[in-house]
Amino acid sequence: MIHFEEQDVRLLPGFERKIITVDGKDVLTLVGGSGPPLLMLHGDPQTHLCWHLIAPRLAERFTVVLTDIRGRGETHKPGISAHNIEYSKRSMAAEQLHVMRKLGFTSFSLVGHDRGARIARRLALDHPQVVDQLAVMDVVPAYDFYKNTNAAIAQEYYYFFFLTQPHPIPENLIGGDPKGFMSEILTGLSPTQVPYDEATLELYLKAASTPAAIIAMCECFRAGLGIDRQHDTEDRQHQRKIQCPTLVMWGEKGIVGRHFDIRQIWDDWCNKPQYMPIQSGHFIPEEAPEEAYSALNTFLT
Repeated sequence: MIHFEEQDVRLLPGFERKIITVDGKDVLTLVGGSGPPLLMLHGDPQTHLCWHLIAPRLAERFTVVLTDIRGRGETHKPGISAHNIEYSKRSMAAEQLHVMRKLGFTSFSLVGHDRGARIARRLALDHPQVVDQLAVMDVVPAYDFYKNTNAAIAQEYYYFFFLTQPHPIPENLIGGDPKGFMSEILTGLSPTQVPYDEATLELYLKAASTPAAIIAMCECFRAGLGIDRQHDTEDRQHQRKIQCPTLVMWGEKGIVGRHFDIRQIWDDWCNKPQYMPIQSGHFIPEEAPEEAYSALNTFLT
């Protein structure tokens, strides 16, 4: 059986594994390379390993920090909380900021995919003084997602609505075949087969299929529907925007690219947006690593 540490050694050579403790809770962190700091946040239902085709190359220019976000991988997994506060993107962003501060970084660049992009966006909005540059992959903010959802989007992104049902309805149903459910997400969001590293895919399924990870996933989506959307509404009312240069990337063959007006949505949230469509489905870091690396390497100057 492949173990997490073995995959890090094989796919992320030179990266050092650390456990960073924030408010008594452990966050798995890997650090590699040298140069200006760059934090990279993965999506659902994955781990830091999603960056294995990109991070080592960026580490030639940057001090690259990879974490397992709250509720995923080897990082701590809170349970049920009032208003799903533990999985609000504001709480999750603050935790990532503390990780970077504990590593000695007062400001840094930030890249996020999927759920990690939601956390990264919130960090840039809440703490504009610390984010030098922001790159987000294949998301629209919660405010715009639910505002613009129609029947076609709901059909393709069905789990955005299934996972938000009250505890323990989705948890119990997923528990009947957790690996089957997680596999459906990992393979069903792109029109062609995602070329995952086989052992990495096995670890994604293993990490996402535990009872604690299933609760975490549901709570994170419940937060998206509730408190995250509330925070977005407050930002919109106060006309808050992301101040730093922002690269918005999306898979042209994915659900986001086919159903949302990316430029119009992100123009409303960013003062300095740049746009880069990618010829892929949702899982850009593993479907189109060359395109993604090239875009990030050019942007992160």
